[in-house]
Amino acid sequence: MTVFSRRAIILGGAAWLSAAAGVRAQQDTGMAKRPPTRPVLDADGLIARAGLPGRVAYAVMDPDTGAVLDEGSAGAPTPPASILKVVTATYALDRLGAAHRFRTRILDTGDMLVLVGGGDPVLTTDHLAALADRLVATGRQSPQRFAVWGGALPRMSEIAPAQADHVAYNPAISGIILNFNRVHLGWRRQDSGYQMSLEARASSNSPRAYTVTAQPANQNQLFTYQDRNGREEWTVSRQAMGRAGSRWLPVRRPELYAGDVFQTLCRARGLVLPTPEVIETLPAGDEIAEHRSVPLRQILQDMLTYSTNLTAEVVGLHASKARDLRGSARAMQDWLAGQGLGEGFHLADHSGLSAQSRVTALSMVRLLSGPARQAGLEDILKPDPLRETLGKSANGTAEVRAKTGTLNFVSNLAGYANAPDGTTMAFAVLCTDGARHAATLGQDLPAGVIGWTRDAKLLQHGLIESWVARLG
Repeated sequence: MTVFSRRAIILGGAAWLSAAAGVRAQQDTGMAKRPPTRPVLDADGLIARAGLPGRVAYAVMDPDTGAVLDEGSAGAPTPPASILKVVTATYALDRLGAAHRFRTRILDTGDMLVLVGGGDPVLTTDHLAALADRLVATGRQSPQRFAVWGGALPRMSEIAPAQADHVAYNPAISGIILNFNRVHLGWRRQDSGYQMSLEARASSNSPRAYTVTAQPANQNQLFTYQDRNGREEWTVSRQAMGRAGSRWLPVRRPELYAGDVFQTLCRARGLVLPTPEVIETLPAGDEIAEHRSVPLRQILQDMLTYSTNLTAEVVGLHASKARDLRGSARAMQDWLAGQGLGEGFHLADHSGLSAQSRVTALSMVRLLSGPARQAGLEDILKPDPLRETLGKSANGTAEVRAKTGTLNFVSNLAGYANAPDGTTMAFAVLCTDGARHAATLGQDLPAGVIGWTRDAKLLQHGLIESWVARLG
């Protein structure tokens, strides 16, 4: 049994009282309070910590007042990549209107039926199938001639000649556009060699494309292309094909491609059309069938979501009425000047694929705070666009709607961030490693680009969260 003396009890109690008094003193002086939260790094601190090679230009603006809230290298000209589509969408909405629709028609001239392209950037094989149904329903018999007219827009064999021939995002432009002027190539190895298929693939109809061919070949290049006697001929590296695979290839002769597909669709419905021919002048005749596109606003929302270069160039050309891309880009730049946004833009196209286009972070947030916001662009921008790359790493407090822009060693983001308290900010973050971008122009996934791009997107996410925390 342990025996405590009265003195020990008294001394122990005194020690406890002394310790308790010390704790109360610490509480009174704040020494026992919860440690302060870590301060939010500002933009320059985040950029320094990220150590991303190259330059990071950024700007944040209050769209209600036009006040610049934060900036760094905001006036530095930078390749825009696909954030240029924000400019194009705003321009097209202003010049054409959100309800504008594109028309693809069938004209009857007596001895000839004409498939008349109206420059619809989202025309598909399924739409042509519905048009064939309407044509057959008229009772029209087989004509002596069948022609395709694509003169509603200037004809160009590709958007950006500096890009590789085989990339599907760089097809031809014409007044007739089918499946984004792409054809679907598939292959499967068999005992006798490779079976190759080329289809005008859509959701419900995928007829064979007879104006395009592809063959395996022993070659170092992944793909080679040549235009021979009106037929597009591709060869594919046999060493790279494996057992089976598929990919989209760009179409360079869109009038013949669309005419060939329409001929097949009509034949399946009992209407035989002659071999399609391309005509330069649209003759007089009676319109007997048509297909109308969805409204422009929906087309632009899809363009901003999926970043389709062809759609951007086509709607830009429609809006400007110019006869080439450079002239059309100048018209869009003149329009910007008319909006009081003449500085900071040097444009050579509408999609951002050109190596010559340049924007600044400041010019982008001024556009977003002014004409783009007035046009309602925030509602059709993609929500949380960084999530596709970053996954859960893109979680945060900000509600973001924005457009990404990606080229080799170029990663841009421009749009709107909404803070939890309801504050809205227009922002642009432009990340570029200029030397490596120039050295890898037109290459497919050069060494280091995937990791660099992910690091750039992580930085963009961090900057947005910092602005919301500090400025919201």
